[in-house]
Amino acid sequence: MHNLANPLELCGFEFIEFVSENGALDSVFQTLGFTQVAKHKSKNVYLWRQGDINIILNYQPESYASYFFNEHGPSACAMGFKTKNATRAYQKALELGAEPIKNVIGPMELNIPAIKGIGGSPIFLVDCDIYQQDFEFFEGVDPRPVGTGLKEIDHLTHNVYKGRMQYWANFYEKIFNFQEIRYFDIKGEYTGLTSKALTAPDGKIRIPLNEDSDKGNGQIAEFLSEFNGEGIQHIAFSTDDLLATWDKLKALGAKFMTPPPATYYEMLAERLPEHGEPTAELQQRGILLDGNTKDGEKRLLLQIFSENMIGPVFFEFIQRKADDGFGEGNFKALFESIERDQIKRGVLDVSA
Repeated sequence: MHNLANPLELCGFEFIEFVSENGALDSVFQTLGFTQVAKHKSKNVYLWRQGDINIILNYQPESYASYFFNEHGPSACAMGFKTKNATRAYQKALELGAEPIKNVIGPMELNIPAIKGIGGSPIFLVDCDIYQQDFEFFEGVDPRPVGTGLKEIDHLTHNVYKGRMQYWANFYEKIFNFQEIRYFDIKGEYTGLTSKALTAPDGKIRIPLNEDSDKGNGQIAEFLSEFNGEGIQHIAFSTDDLLATWDKLKALGAKFMTPPPATYYEMLAERLPEHGEPTAELQQRGILLDGNTKDGEKRLLLQIFSENMIGPVFFEFIQRKADDGFGEGNFKALFESIERDQIKRGVLDVSA
C-alpha cells in the first residue's frame, strides 16, 4: 500500500470539523475525554484535542458550517487531510477532476484550499500548523491532553444512497488514488448492507463506504433520512488500551451501542482460538473482538461503538494488535445490534 502513487502527497488526517448550535457539542466531546485547548482569534470556533486528534467545533453564524447545519443538523461538516504541499495538492486535485469550493475560509482565518466531498462538505488540504497562527491557546491548559487515551483518527465511514457506493469509491480513487482493501455484504435478520473500505496511499486515511443492500427501513436509510443526505456516519478513534479507555469513557457518562448476546462471547474461543484476551472483561463492557489466530499468527482488533451522539453520528473506539482490518468478523454482530436498537426504538417494524 505504501508503494502506491500518492498524487496529492497525503499524510494522514489533520482534523474533523463539527457544527451545531452554539455550545451544543461541548458536552459530547467532554464525555469523550477531549479538552478545549484554544479559541479562534476572531470567530466562534474552538479547537478540542486528545492525543494527536484535532476536533474543530464551529459555532460561527453565517459561515459555510452554519449553512451545512441548516441542511443537515448537528454533524461532521468537514475534514482536513494533511499533505506535503497544499497548493500543489489542490492544483493536482483540480486536474484530476475535483470540484473546487471557492471563497471558503476554513475553520481558521487562513484560506485553506478545499474541494467538495461527501454531501457537499469540504475536504481541506493542510500543509502547515494552522492552529498556532489563528487560535489563542488557553493558559494553563495542556495543548496535548491525554484524555481517555484516544490517540488518532483511525477511520471514518460514509453512508451513501443505494447505488452510489461506486460513485464515491471512484471519487476517492480518481482524486487521491485510494484503493479498495475490503468488501462486505452483511445480512442481518431483517435488513442488509454492503460496504467497501478504502485506504489512501499513505495508509493513514481509511474511509469505508456503506449503502443499504435492500429497500426499507435499514440503518443506512435511517441515517440518510435523519441526516437529509449522504455524509459521515461515524468516526473511529484508536487507543492502545481499549479496556482502560472504556472505563474512562463510562465514568464520563458515555453510552454504548446495545452489546451482542452472550453467545457472541461463548463462541470467541471457537472463532479465535487462543486469542489470549480476557473474555469476561470484554463481555462485561460489550467490547467486540476480531482478527486471526490461525497458522501461528495472532492479529487482533478490539472495538466498541457509542450510541448516536451528534444527530445520527456515532463514534467507534478501536485497539489494533497487528490487525489492519475493520472488524469484518464483527460486522454481523454489530449490524444485528443496530437492528435490535432500531426495533426497540420502533424504527424497524418486524411484525409483518
